[in-house]
Amino acid sequence: MTQDRDFEIFLATAPGQEDALCGEIRLKGFRQPRAVPGGVVIKGGWPEVYRANLWVRGANRILARIDTFRVVHLAQLDHRARLVPWASVLRPDIPFRVEASCTGSRIYHAGAAAERIENAIRKTLGAPCSPDAALIVRVRIDHDLCTISIDSSGELLHRRGHKQAVNRAPMRETMASLFLLQCGYDGTEPVFDPMCGSGTFVIEAAEIAARLNPGRSRHFAFELLANFDEPAWQKLRDVRSMRVPTAHYYGSDRDAGAITMSRANAERAGVTDYTTFQQTAISDIRPPCETPGLVILNPPYGTRIGDRKALLPLYRALGRTLASHFAGWRVGIITTEPGLAHATGLPFLPPTAPIPHGGLRVTLFQTAPLA
Repeated sequence: MTQDRDFEIFLATAPGQEDALCGEIRLKGFRQPRAVPGGVVIKGGWPEVYRANLWVRGANRILARIDTFRVVHLAQLDHRARLVPWASVLRPDIPFRVEASCTGSRIYHAGAAAERIENAIRKTLGAPCSPDAALIVRVRIDHDLCTISIDSSGELLHRRGHKQAVNRAPMRETMASLFLLQCGYDGTEPVFDPMCGSGTFVIEAAEIAARLNPGRSRHFAFELLANFDEPAWQKLRDVRSMRVPTAHYYGSDRDAGAITMSRANAERAGVTDYTTFQQTAISDIRPPCETPGLVILNPPYGTRIGDRKALLPLYRALGRTLASHFAGWRVGIITTEPGLAHATGLPFLPPTAPIPHGGLRVTLFQTAPLA
């Protein structure tokens, strides 16, 4: 792999959100994104890897695919792995680790495959292997096709770098941003989360409106690579949006601690001027502004916090309040239980496909503007 040759870049997301992520990537100006199971593939070089990590909100991690070849046994993998131009991407002084998976292949032992790749890197480059290394080489052998990738992100991308306080059942920022997109949010309308927890939906909405880069407050694994272009990266990071949102973003919660968390997180994210959080019970919520927009929330689930039957009154109260006072607002509710969503009595559109989240499967239920 050379600096000027395009290669495949894989942006991973939760199964079921591939199309939403593809839409975001297209809006961000990347060339010919293609949704595939588990993510989106684009073509580009290392500048596109940098931009994707800095700009894209919905991806969990971004992999640079540096080589692909067919293998049918471990000796062949060992030989072929030594031909990979490791020195063009890895540094001999930076520890690495290898994570491998095998599906439908004659090489079926992931641990043995990872060991062969580790040995190839150590013997051809001399770099140390460490189980705690921040730099990960990912190996996927799928029906005898071996794809070797560098995990350019390091920590998962929902860790934006400016959110320290979280509640008991937080939604990842990456997933929240795609739910906002699926609800038709484009940064020009108010957003209200009446069960805001640590403020994820509200802060993501405000950042989108202000065109703040989601990766602006963190470091990435690609900064450890041999081909890292620090001047180019710094130039990219230094570009700041001057956009001032035309709408405002609101959160409420019955828990005073949640409001304190949300305000602190909004301050660290730099969106305090565009957000308002206040302590309010769900039966007392009212439209926070005159212009209708989007109500979006991630209420408690029966299988996650509390008992499902005990939550039915909460969902019913939510539905009554929204139906009575939020005419013109669209609603998006994320929950594991269709029965809980329908307990609101709201006129939902056909739901999206369930999406894995924290060991459960959640579904987005959304409405058209309420009458």
